Amino acid sequence: MNSTTTRADVVSTISKRSSAVADPVNFADEAVSDLFGCNTFNRATMEKTLSAETYAKLLGTIEDGTKLDASVADEVADAMRAWAMEKGATHFTHVFYPLTGYTAEKHDSFYDPGTDGATAISKFKGKTLIQGEPDASSFPSGGLRQTHEARGYTAWDVTSTAYIMENPCGTTLCIPTSFVSWKGEALDKKTPVLKSMAAIDKQARRILEIFGHEKISKVSASAGPEQEYFLVDKGFYLSRPDLLSAGRTLVGAKPPKGQEFDDHYFGVIPDRVMSFMYDLDRELFKLGIPSKTRHNEVAPGQFEIAPVFESANQATDHQQLVMTVMKKVADKYGFACLLHEKPFAGLNGSGKHVNWSLGNSTQGNLLDPGETPHENAQFLVFAGAVIRAVSKFAPLLRAVVASAGNDHRLGANEAPPAIISVYLGDQLADVFEQIKNGGATMSKPGGVMNIGVDSLPELPKDAGDRNRTSPFAFTGNRFEFRAVGSNQSIAGPLVALNTIVCESLDYVAGRLEGAPDLNAAIQEVLQEIMTEHGAVIFNGNGYSEEWHAEAAERGLPNLKTSPDALPEIVSDEVVEIFEKYHVLSKSELESRLEVYSEQYCAHVNVEANLATEMGRTMIFPAAVRYLNELALTGAHLKAISKEFPTAVIDKVSGLVSELETALDELESAHSGATEEPEYSATRILPAMLKVREASDKLEAIIPDDLWPLPTYQEMLFIK
Repeated sequence: MNSTTTRADVVSTISKRSSAVADPVNFADEAVSDLFGCNTFNRATMEKTLSAETYAKLLGTIEDGTKLDASVADEVADAMRAWAMEKGATHFTHVFYPLTGYTAEKHDSFYDPGTDGATAISKFKGKTLIQGEPDASSFPSGGLRQTHEARGYTAWDVTSTAYIMENPCGTTLCIPTSFVSWKGEALDKKTPVLKSMAAIDKQARRILEIFGHEKISKVSASAGPEQEYFLVDKGFYLSRPDLLSAGRTLVGAKPPKGQEFDDHYFGVIPDRVMSFMYDLDRELFKLGIPSKTRHNEVAPGQFEIAPVFESANQATDHQQLVMTVMKKVADKYGFACLLHEKPFAGLNGSGKHVNWSLGNSTQGNLLDPGETPHENAQFLVFAGAVIRAVSKFAPLLRAVVASAGNDHRLGANEAPPAIISVYLGDQLADVFEQIKNGGATMSKPGGVMNIGVDSLPELPKDAGDRNRTSPFAFTGNRFEFRAVGSNQSIAGPLVALNTIVCESLDYVAGRLEGAPDLNAAIQEVLQEIMTEHGAVIFNGNGYSEEWHAEAAERGLPNLKTSPDALPEIVSDEVVEIFEKYHVLSKSELESRLEVYSEQYCAHVNVEANLATEMGRTMIFPAAVRYLNELALTGAHLKAISKEFPTAVIDKVSGLVSELETALDELESAHSGATEEPEYSATRILPAMLKVREASDKLEAIIPDDLWPLPTYQEMLFIK
């Protein structure tokens, strides 16, 4: 906005746009069954375009984890090229996921000039499909290589589906890949996911063999991340330097109405937002992403999308795609999609609840308790291993969700506290308590609920309630890791979960293998787990102050900030298990600590720069203009012998001084050790908060026509 454009003008323009719908989507014009996966080189496409022998070899790698036979690469590459070009692709890219947490890609053309200089020849060789070589010098490595050591390799991940990304001007073939250095160290998020899945498969099969299973297919960790997000009109977004560059508002007074009435949660979705959701689902379906659920979340302007469960590796890639596609589709409807964990102070932040489980095609979901879990020894062993893992490595789980953004959300009465605990529900908690006391003999039944209205059916009632305050909750046949931030890649949390549960399964298998009495051995190891690790189980209110005190008495860690948590990535216990199961080496773990610490400081530094700039160039000038208006009004009234309440001038003048002092303190703090996470958390962030407090007080009294920023009320409620 400029000095001649009032915020009322902007609001009027946006209000007109909010009633319009761009290119509405009508699913009635196309069958979703035909649409789903149409832009993916999926199994059906592979079976149709490849020889039976090549298809069988690829399927073996995808389903059983057998090593990829490089001899099939040329045939696959040629079929993939032909399929992509039929869909209009002229270029391909190896998509990879560096330690930035975002998606990276370098595009290459299918076409080479012909020998006559007048024609172009399309080609795509197997060697090119299998391996690429992007410049690795500018990606974060955390000391794994020097800046001048630029060579990096991408390696085709057969287990993740290649896809077509559409653009208004054309399409591109996208090939998911791992990204490693010349020495083979993982420079990305994908490689550790694949290694952790291989490790947990091996240990889970040992448990299944102990229970007498002979035909055991590959055990895969599965994930279903629920993505929360905010939608803000693009006009408001572009008028807020803090949203544009930091993803969250650094100043902003509390609106007259927030989320006090709980009326937004599951409320009727506004038409413009619904149009965005329809179009988003359509684009995700084309990419084979099983979008399932959509609804209004708790805070005004906040929404959620959730997929069906997939293999953890595919779910990780798809989650990155979801974030990319959400932003693209939002822009089409004049929205900005905000994925920051806390874009608006005083309102619920956004998480990415990662539902996690284990299973395979022969034994099914290994975390399904059945109707009588006390009799389901196999389930109890897997669940017990998870409880032990979370208890032993709670600090690591806190560390892998640590970020500058998520620190504003965790423990803020809309998200789990930083204390990692496990919620089991009444039924399972009772079963494990029985085991601790000598042996489980019964399971609390679920029963039936009669609502008391004749026209309504009786409802099957679960044996236990749910708990939204728990960071790690059992929810029927899976665990839900609720502490993950909305802007994060889910790779880190999945790598941690897979690896720590792998260690626990290894431990339990070692105790059970060769036992003369398997049932007695199971009782003994589960009783031991409950005795040593039962303190991590908590079914109460995680928001309460009483829980914080009780958790301290139980000895549970409470790592409140990222600087507290991140060093746990390189603790001796973590390094030991990550190296033992060949997921990450000590140097690779140390690189993650360095990168994530640098990113934390960088985020805080950007915000400090923004807060200073906005305070100096937007808020302070607006306050001075108001002071000038007050002074002129006072002089005019005095000239005609009328009194003017000087207390108003004094109040505004005092707040201007408060703002100026806060800005000076922030600049002073920001000139210090800005590359130290602890310093950023204890010096820079508190100084930024003082700037915010002074600014928000001024916003409450400066006239609307002078205030330079869109307000919370406008951004949250105009859709």
